[in-house]
Amino acid sequence: MTERTGRCLCGSVSFKLTAEPIATRICWCRDCQHLAANGTVNLMVPLEALSVSGALAEHTKKADSGNTVTRMFCPTCGTHLLARSSARPQFRVLRAGNLDDPSSIQPTANIWAASAPTWACLDVDLERVDQQPQAPKPAAPPAS
Repeated sequence: MTERTGRCLCGSVSFKLTAEPIATRICWCRDCQHLAANGTVNLMVPLEALSVSGALAEHTKKADSGNTVTRMFCPTCGTHLLARSSARPQFRVLRAGNLDDPSSIQPTANIWAASAPTWACLDVDLERVDQQPQAPKPAAPPAS
């Protein structure tokens, strides 16, 4: 496993991830499109494997999935860094573009693909999920 680090645009907020992502997907929901003017590449990571330094501001709203989503961003530069969902409080969604090495991950699916604009470049080699994906399966306990 590779430790990953990242930060906001101004450097006021930084983070360290000490586990592999549970999932890495490109999200085309309308909220992500508002955040990035495009789809966003997101890592779903275990909460206990993520440490954040610096103050975060928050914005909470109900998503198209019906879940309450809280987005966390740098109050100085406005960089969107993380999100948490009421449906999966044990995980955080981390924006891949804020990684110091975004090439260290590889997306496996396009989610909310039905919401993508007609001009979107969706990689046909990735799994396509038109709306909300299934919850990730919990990791299997180690064999004894």
